Amino acid sequence: MGTIIKRPEIKGDIVHVANDRYGNILVIDDRKHRVLSFDSVFEQSKILRRAPHIPVHEYSRAMLLPAAFSRPDHITVLGLGSGVVAQGLHRLFPGAHIHVVELRSKVHDIAREWFAFPDDPRLNVTIADARLAIETVPEGSTSMILTDLYSADRMSPLQSQRQFIKACASALAPGGWLVLNYHRMPEPEGMLFHELRRQFPCLLAFKSKTNNWVIYGCNRAFDPWEIPTATFRKLEEQLPVGWPAIMKRVRALSPLADA
Repeated sequence: MGTIIKRPEIKGDIVHVANDRYGNILVIDDRKHRVLSFDSVFEQSKILRRAPHIPVHEYSRAMLLPAAFSRPDHITVLGLGSGVVAQGLHRLFPGAHIHVVELRSKVHDIAREWFAFPDDPRLNVTIADARLAIETVPEGSTSMILTDLYSADRMSPLQSQRQFIKACASALAPGGWLVLNYHRMPEPEGMLFHELRRQFPCLLAFKSKTNNWVIYGCNRAFDPWEIPTATFRKLEEQLPVGWPAIMKRVRALSPLADA
């Protein structure tokens, strides 16, 4: 029996379809962009076809912001999508090793074939469950963790679990950053928010125009507003995503961020 394709409400033409145990994976083109969709109304990832290393979605751009705060030598990315966040990191940090964990092998195949995901020994992809993978990362072994775990229509519950936050915090080296993409802000008085505050003396947030919240946690007190303007100008030359505009919309969630 053939695969039934539910046409998503995304502008463009379906140019490729794949299927695995989790559902359909669609590649959709319009004149300027290429979109990865898990067969829903949501765009999982979006790139400029002429510049596949540049994220289109605002929250994806915002996830890269700690590049202004740190020079990591090892980065862990949980959730590949089209690979655009990992590509951006690969371009920003030519000396860093980037380890991506992706649940679906066909997502990796599509990222390579349709989204110009680089074949580079510095960029390693492991097909695994992020929950199991993060628990096996050696303590203090990675400088930055970026997590963007979503299915066709919702965020993975893993990102809302205290044990997951603890595992990420354990894996981070001193001065390390955790970056999480949430579909809504965690409850300020909830257990998840309490755990984030407990693990990260510097806690920041960015709200996108599509109401995603990107939360940044550093395991040392840190003042991001001391970063010179020249740093953002240099980053803009490397990867033009509007760094100063992103930074202007960041706010502190922890009083220790200004310590």
